[in-house]
Amino acid sequence: MIYTITLNPALDKTVSIPDFSIDTVNRIQTLRTDAGGKGINVSKVIHSLGAVSTAAGILGGSTGQAILEALKKLGIETFFHFIPGETRTNLKVIDPSRHTNTDINEPGPPVQPDDLAGLLSALLAGVSAGDIAVISGSLPAGAPADTYFTWTRALRERGVRVILDADGEPLSRAVQASPHLMKPNIHELSALTGRPLRTAAQAREAAVPLMEAYRIPKAVISMGGEGALYLLEGRALYARAVPVPVHSTVGAGDSMAAALAVAEEAGMALADTIRLSMAAGAASVMESGSQAAAYDTIKRLIPLVRFEEMH
Repeated sequence: MIYTITLNPALDKTVSIPDFSIDTVNRIQTLRTDAGGKGINVSKVIHSLGAVSTAAGILGGSTGQAILEALKKLGIETFFHFIPGETRTNLKVIDPSRHTNTDINEPGPPVQPDDLAGLLSALLAGVSAGDIAVISGSLPAGAPADTYFTWTRALRERGVRVILDADGEPLSRAVQASPHLMKPNIHELSALTGRPLRTAAQAREAAVPLMEAYRIPKAVISMGGEGALYLLEGRALYARAVPVPVHSTVGAGDSMAAALAVAEEAGMALADTIRLSMAAGAASVMESGSQAAAYDTIKRLIPLVRFEEMH
């Protein structure tokens, strides 16, 4: 079973505003609302890929209830704890004229230590050795910076393979718990290692010592339009970005994480893992908002994926 963990979910409101400008009136051209938060986005893509996951996390208020209902409507299994307060609503502004994506994210309701401990305890009671847990996204207010470290370590002790997709201090703490796979983007890896990184070669040079120091078997470093670096099975491979029309970059990394989880569960070969995850990320940017791309779209892009061994 694949579990996705979203401790700070959101209702994503995506608007299209041509020539979006500050200090003036902007008029919305299109609007869509989706259940969001990185882990929830991962579950939506897993569902699109024809696999099964359980979306777990913390919700609050009527917004949280709306997210829960949206996931159930999609047929996604859920495992959420409700807390006082209102789950946040995030605004994603897409400017089709200037080809920009602007995120305006609310902080979300604060959590108490008992909220986190209760959810983790309940989750640990349900997982089995060999399961996969995707831990991703920001931490809610009130959560300690070492929360992902605690969760990663606890899940690993149960034999669960953890895929970690975080940034900042939560990432720097959590890697010390030896996740099965870490998936930072190149900017997050740069901040984590304290050195400017611009190329796949530089990313490899920075990531490998980190993986060795913390016994992290696998890493995937996404680089946006420059492709992605795969450090798996003791090998380094560079995959070029698939050329597709870009409508929104929201959720591209989540789509890659979903495909990596599906590939891990299925025991896919490295080459097939790269093809599926790169195609899923490319299909995501062709969509508006945080909606999951259709599997037919992903499947159509798989033959276009190009990658090579780095020596």
